[in-house]
Amino acid sequence: MENLFSSTVMQGVSILSALLLFVIGVLVLVAIVFFIIDISQTADAVRRNYPVIGRFRSLFSNLGEFFRQYFFAMDREEMPFNRAEREWIAKSAEGRDNTVAFGSTRNLSPVGTAIFVNCPYPTLDEDAEETPAVTIGPHCKNPYDAKSLINISGMSFGAISKPAVLALSRGAKMAGCWYNTGEGGLSQYHLHGGCDIVFQIGTAKYGVRDGEGKLSDDKLREVAAHEQVKMFEIKMSQGAKPGKGGILPGAKVSAEIAKIRGIPEGTDSISPNRHPEIDNNGELLDFIAQVRDVTGKPTGFKCVVGAYGWLERLCDEIHERGIKSAPDFITVDSGDGGTGAAPMPLMDNVGLPIKESLPIVIDILKRYGLRDRIKVIASGKLVTPAEVAWAYCAGTDFVTSARGFMFSLGCIQALKCNKNTCPTGITTHDARLQKGLDPRDKATKVANFASKISYGVNLIAHSCGARHPRALKRYHVRMVQQDGRSKAMDELFPEVEKVKKTA
Repeated sequence: MENLFSSTVMQGVSILSALLLFVIGVLVLVAIVFFIIDISQTADAVRRNYPVIGRFRSLFSNLGEFFRQYFFAMDREEMPFNRAEREWIAKSAEGRDNTVAFGSTRNLSPVGTAIFVNCPYPTLDEDAEETPAVTIGPHCKNPYDAKSLINISGMSFGAISKPAVLALSRGAKMAGCWYNTGEGGLSQYHLHGGCDIVFQIGTAKYGVRDGEGKLSDDKLREVAAHEQVKMFEIKMSQGAKPGKGGILPGAKVSAEIAKIRGIPEGTDSISPNRHPEIDNNGELLDFIAQVRDVTGKPTGFKCVVGAYGWLERLCDEIHERGIKSAPDFITVDSGDGGTGAAPMPLMDNVGLPIKESLPIVIDILKRYGLRDRIKVIASGKLVTPAEVAWAYCAGTDFVTSARGFMFSLGCIQALKCNKNTCPTGITTHDARLQKGLDPRDKATKVANFASKISYGVNLIAHSCGARHPRALKRYHVRMVQQDGRSKAMDELFPEVEKVKKTA
């Protein structure tokens, strides 16, 4: 028996040894092949000078993103969103306790940090008021009364996946907020959850274009016929790429997306860098009037602010035409990037950030007596209650967020949005990867996130003595300056005087 056992062991060792030698032989052969390839190629100097070993540089560079995120970066260090922000959103979305202990880890000294001015006699819970609704488009056939403090910004079906759109649609309905379609057109998945919809008209007119790619009144009527569609937003520019149209790589243009957009399957979807029909303020107002007259619904535009003299001239033009000609709203997007695929020069260095542009736009409207007529929507990296509360202090009527809601869906900031390999199934059309995203479960998380934002903004408002968030003023927040001292926002952006009366 012992001899049989010993013989079996020896046979096993022999097989393992042979297998090991085979694996070593294969590895040596592969190394030789790579060695020959590396010293023969001329594209990569490191691989040519250090064959085989030089390949690890690329590997480590790709893995560096992963290791920094999970092992090396501090909670407040990462960009564009740090771990503390992502964890707050994740806990909020899951309905877990998101309080912190032992003091803040946030550094309050960087320039631009917002510090809210708490009141010695904060608003009691019984004295707090429900946040009032705001009417958009009072001169329209179908005005929109909107209430939610936080809404879902433009993310098109194509840029994000079917299960992601379904989850956002259902979650928006549960939260009582609107969902912006993005420039990719209206799909059945946007409508599925029953939420309010803002239809975005991009420069390529996807979903409302005729055979020549021009705006179609008939298609506009088809979209407006859906009761869920409450407003139309004309996209002039977006934070990720001011001055350049939408980019959807061909790998993400499936047959279904191609049909909705009216483009060939598998080809890059590149929108013009502006609307060909809009080359001046007069044509912008004409375009707004056309959409509003055809649909009967509030119509405004979205832009990233860089130069802003044109806004003053736009206000002059509105006064010449009459108050009804004004856009019903302006969505101010931040120049510090967004969800879309974009060239780095545009994402990094073009367009004013929201903390500068939002007060500028609001003050211009006030100066021309148009602030009550034109509602303002703030968009861009406003993903926590403090950032949202800052926007209301600045004077916005609404806040929208795309990336905040992406995090609520389970986004891990893998930075693969421009590829078809998103590991969470949010921005990919790979059916295998999409399986990880359950729309019903994620819809609840979307609603939870919106609820926690509203709760947190109310906490700040009550601490400052305001009865609801829309009662917040610029004097309720201070901004840290270069010398380390803070300055009240109403000093940085003082009350303006009207230069014209409302027409």
